[in-house]
Amino acid sequence: MTAHTVTYLKNLVNIPSPSGYTDEVITYVENFFQNLKLVTMRNKKGGLVVTLPGKSSDQTRMLTAHVDTLGAMVKEVKSNGRLKLDLIGGFRFNSIEGEYCTIHTASGETYTGTILMHQTSVHVYKDAGTAERNQDNMEVRIDAVVKNDSDVLERGISVGDFVSFDPRFEETPSGFIKSRHLDDKASVAMLMSVAEKLVNEAIVLPYTTYFLISNNEEIGYGGNSNIPSSVSEYLAVDMGAIGDGQATDEFTVSICAKDSSGPYHYRLRQHLIALANAHDIPYKVDLYPHYGSDASSAIRAGHDIIHGLIGAGIDSSHAFERTHRDSINATEQLIYRYLLSKIID
Repeated sequence: MTAHTVTYLKNLVNIPSPSGYTDEVITYVENFFQNLKLVTMRNKKGGLVVTLPGKSSDQTRMLTAHVDTLGAMVKEVKSNGRLKLDLIGGFRFNSIEGEYCTIHTASGETYTGTILMHQTSVHVYKDAGTAERNQDNMEVRIDAVVKNDSDVLERGISVGDFVSFDPRFEETPSGFIKSRHLDDKASVAMLMSVAEKLVNEAIVLPYTTYFLISNNEEIGYGGNSNIPSSVSEYLAVDMGAIGDGQATDEFTVSICAKDSSGPYHYRLRQHLIALANAHDIPYKVDLYPHYGSDASSAIRAGHDIIHGLIGAGIDSSHAFERTHRDSINATEQLIYRYLLSKIID
């Protein structure tokens, strides 16, 4: 599955989709599942629900991964012909300094640019290295002949336009995958590959299963609705966070025990661990201190479900992200074995 997954991931990250601007990428995923002859439905929020039929529909499962990403929106057209940004999602301005970007205008025209400190030139600004990276000091330099705000507005660029960041996807000979937006397009690509395997091998799942491809996770409410009453288990497939004090790495599947929302369902966690042990899937159990998922969002919304969270280990999350094929493979294998397993009592 992993070879196909990397191809799907590359396609996904190259489709701009900051939260609020996800129709194109949802269409791509929708077409993929429809080509597998699976039933799809778009919810009113613009997310996608895919149905994988199973032997039993009395109890069902739902797995969710989100296709929306971090991004920005034009906050202000400055008098110098540059743009002030407002961020979409939880990250810091320093993580996008120097990044190439695309401005998506309301008319459908796009313009490229670079996100820079206003005080970038060390030959001009004494505080180039020490000035705070914030909304007031950072701006988009547009790749167009614009000398003032009037020039910008005449090109149809205005407040409220979405700004996406270039992913810079790269796979190294050593198996590392470097790109923005691995959170959470890596997980979406994995669900696509697993579904493809199930369909191509005519495998009938023990329970009807829904895939929710959510499109508002980065702003906190992607997976809190459209959960059928028959759903017993709800598993978010998202990233595993790597850093000091974390067990998660780039070579195993991360099974989350707790994040900022509180503990995940203990018996589901134990079930996932048992599956990993039974099928020699390398894993790490971890806690994510500054993290929330679509599964925790669903719990907050009041759904009576058993919730869990797994994912590939992603280094430098919400910044210059990287993972490895081994982590993707381990996560795919656990998803696959989970779908074939019995719902916990």
